Amino acid sequence: MHKNPSIYEINTRVWLRRFDNDKKATLKDVPAEYWQNLKEKGIDIIWLMGIWKTCKSTISKYCFEEGLIQEYNSALKNWSNEDVIGSPYAIDVYEINPDIGTEEELTELKRTLNLSDIKLVLDFIPNHFSADSSLLNINPNIFLRTDELYFNNDPYTYYKPFNDDRIFAHGRDPFFPAWQDTLQVNYFSNEAREYMIKTLVNLTKYCDGVRCDMAMLSLNNIFKNTWGGVLSKMGFEKPKDEFWKIAINIVKGVHSEFLFLAEAYWDLEWELQQLGFNYTYDKKLTDRLKGWDVPSIHDHLHAEYDYQIKSVRFIENHDEYRAAQILGVEKSKAAAVLISTVQGMHFYHDGQFEGKKIKLPVQLGREPIESINPNIAAFYEKLLSITKEEIFKEGTWTILETESPWESNATHNNILVWIWKHKAEKRLVIINYSEKVASCRIRIDVRGYPEEFEITDLLNDQLYVRSAEEVNSEGLYVKLNPFQSHIFTY
Repeated sequence: MHKNPSIYEINTRVWLRRFDNDKKATLKDVPAEYWQNLKEKGIDIIWLMGIWKTCKSTISKYCFEEGLIQEYNSALKNWSNEDVIGSPYAIDVYEINPDIGTEEELTELKRTLNLSDIKLVLDFIPNHFSADSSLLNINPNIFLRTDELYFNNDPYTYYKPFNDDRIFAHGRDPFFPAWQDTLQVNYFSNEAREYMIKTLVNLTKYCDGVRCDMAMLSLNNIFKNTWGGVLSKMGFEKPKDEFWKIAINIVKGVHSEFLFLAEAYWDLEWELQQLGFNYTYDKKLTDRLKGWDVPSIHDHLHAEYDYQIKSVRFIENHDEYRAAQILGVEKSKAAAVLISTVQGMHFYHDGQFEGKKIKLPVQLGREPIESINPNIAAFYEKLLSITKEEIFKEGTWTILETESPWESNATHNNILVWIWKHKAEKRLVIINYSEKVASCRIRIDVRGYPEEFEITDLLNDQLYVRSAEEVNSEGLYVKLNPFQSHIFTY
């Protein structure tokens, strides 16, 4: 596994429709060339999002709320009820959805990817199952129950799945209304913890790692703050140890290289890393890249190495608006250079390389037809051909400071600079992350270089000749147009 790997997210149920022929495609129908093409772009990990079995019974109950219908209208103008296939995050059980393939097809895909040195990551949704999960009949004790009083006071959060007095909680994030198509797992129950750990151990047969949805919701303090009154009333006390610490230790005892990737927010990334997660989402960087405060981006990238190397850098995913839409073409390209050339995991979303602009609700099973943006497609082709090199995967990264090129010119504060070194190779990355022309001086060591030496911009196919004496004494002078970048080798 590379020190700085790249991961590619695929919305599996929708993506498979691209391979339909006389019948609906399953995993076995995806040509090997598809995976090889991603490998040639430097992709090390494939995340197949949404492959598990869901409950079709929840679609009519929960998937036609007014807010969701507005999202469907925005994303897919001619959608019909048949296009609504339910959330992939409201799963029945951890068995492959028969619309996607069979267990044998999944196993064969993992083998194929691994032979090309690509790892397969699948979903683990710790917080909840489908509101109609068959586990309610098989193992109801793993779910959070309450009483009639709670149900009467809040029938949106609590529900009765049976024709009796048993009341269960829908899954939820404490800052938002409950997800009514889901059923809450009780993390203060030993039985629930044991079941979820067994599930994780079983998943090691099918994949090389898991992307854990809303991983922080399972933390003891978060779970207590979300469900405290219910837990007390039902006689549950806060466990001594964190679920993730126990679960990750057990799973890594079975498969030491198994990857744990956390969707994480609320400044809990470091805590989750300490509990054993290999990587955590860096949503703060994503949000900062949407703004204009370059110094805050610079300061964010000064975080400790141990934190940065475990951070997942992204500008879009299935939960976020498309980068080309929210940032615009040029800013999205500058942001892509940034997230592709810093430390940590580099995350890309299916459609990002083509410049897609429409954010598709996860409940939809059909995507709109979007034309490829040739500008963005050519840009990513070039960028990925550069960043797939070993220096970006295994090298040493150092952020550099910029200096004003002359008195009263403060535009250097809008330029971000870092250098990669690996063996005898060097790459100097320079990004003007602003809507104005900016210039700066950069201190790099070219002692021992010829008086006139060449510096090549790999991103823009430009060669420059510079004076070693000037660079050593005053710094390398750089001037960049808005949202333009250099990736130099010298």
